[in-house]
Amino acid sequence: MSTGDHTDVRQAVEDDVAELVRLRALLFETLGGDFFNPPSAGDDWRDALARVLEKKLTEDDARILVVDGDNGLAACGIGTVEQWFPGPHSHNGRVGHVIGMVTDPAYRRRGHGRAIMHGLLAWFRQRDVARVDLYASTDGAPLYRDLGFVDHPDPSLYWRP
Repeated sequence: MSTGDHTDVRQAVEDDVAELVRLRALLFETLGGDFFNPPSAGDDWRDALARVLEKKLTEDDARILVVDGDNGLAACGIGTVEQWFPGPHSHNGRVGHVIGMVTDPAYRRRGHGRAIMHGLLAWFRQRDVARVDLYASTDGAPLYRDLGFVDHPDPSLYWRP
């Protein structure tokens, strides 16, 4: 799919899995800290990620979009749709999530992230999601705000067993 800024975005294929793992590892290195990149993590998560990516490439609840670089992928982004329970704030309970948005440093500031987001947002609209959630890095927040994302009204908490 081609966008107005001449960035060609396409759906990921099985041959992209190694590059998707590389970019996701780059994302965690960039985010840093013990939450995203704990010292005890090892490399087992990369194999687990590759298996999940291979499976999600063919499932309807996920869309993985990429932009090609000269020697591998320049950027990627993942969208997922979950079925939650409907309520007054969510007419059908369908919630989209954007995860794993990352651009290789050599390809930043060229519109690749914006082009991927346009593709994901179109996909979410086709699936009639009630809202789309994402977590934004400091660098990514201006792009998402420009695309219409606003602060979530609920505070975010997490628990690890």
